[in-house]
Amino acid sequence: MTQQSPYRVAVTGSNGQMGKEFAKLADIHPRYQFTFLDREIFPLDDQEKIESWIHNHPVDYFIHCAAYTAVDKAESEKEKAFQANAAAPGLIAELLSKNRTKLIYISTDYVFDGTSAQPLKEDAVTNPVNVYGSSKLEGEKLVLRNNPDSIVIRTSWLYSSEGNNFVKTMMRLMDEREKVQVVQDQTGSPTYAADLASSILQILESGLFLPGIYHYSNEGATTWYEFALEIKRLTASACQVLPIPASGYPTPAKRPAYSLLDKSKIKKTYDLKIPTWQSSLGICINLLKKR
Repeated sequence: MTQQSPYRVAVTGSNGQMGKEFAKLADIHPRYQFTFLDREIFPLDDQEKIESWIHNHPVDYFIHCAAYTAVDKAESEKEKAFQANAAAPGLIAELLSKNRTKLIYISTDYVFDGTSAQPLKEDAVTNPVNVYGSSKLEGEKLVLRNNPDSIVIRTSWLYSSEGNNFVKTMMRLMDEREKVQVVQDQTGSPTYAADLASSILQILESGLFLPGIYHYSNEGATTWYEFALEIKRLTASACQVLPIPASGYPTPAKRPAYSLLDKSKIKKTYDLKIPTWQSSLGICINLLKKR
């Protein structure tokens, strides 16, 4: 019996949180032959390079994590945000469709306006309140339209032991300051990038690739303030954490007040067990403490 050759998987955004988590998993998943693409090899503002790479490197799965993620900056750089988060994914989807390559596109809870009072399902009405959310929503539409073999995964409040994120920023500030102020009137759920990367590999392993939109974040609901309190507890910091309203911390981009995602579809379809946000935060902070 001949051994099946490994599935070829391309991952964009190799220097980002998700890209680095996939790189950690690559060694323990010999069934998959990973290629990691950074901004230099695969620039989202260079159509020619995108076309050339996809044409010359056929893969079975393409996981598109790269994005323009500077939420506040996007307000003044709308064109850049839409190029990276909408036009590029649309083009990628179209090119991959010709090769019959399956695409996974990582999207965001910021496609919602925050007026819901209950966890958001995949078919909930989208209505972004900032440029970043609008650009990612346009990306979702183009991806699903241009490649019928696409899965869109919306996630929220992403963090990791890699890259820049809320957890690492809070740990640094709590180390430097006597007190920090954190927004208490925005509700959602953090997502540990390592959990999301593992779940995506579980989707590939299942052999069941059902196109469409799915929601993924860690289990449980929290606010940024409660999230910060848990970081303080896990790091045994003496820093005082003070709650403030979002109005007391004005930013160029508006954030949804409520963006808790309902995960029942992805859990049921792929038999996923999703950890609580508290347990995953503990794992991440332990990793950071060892450094």
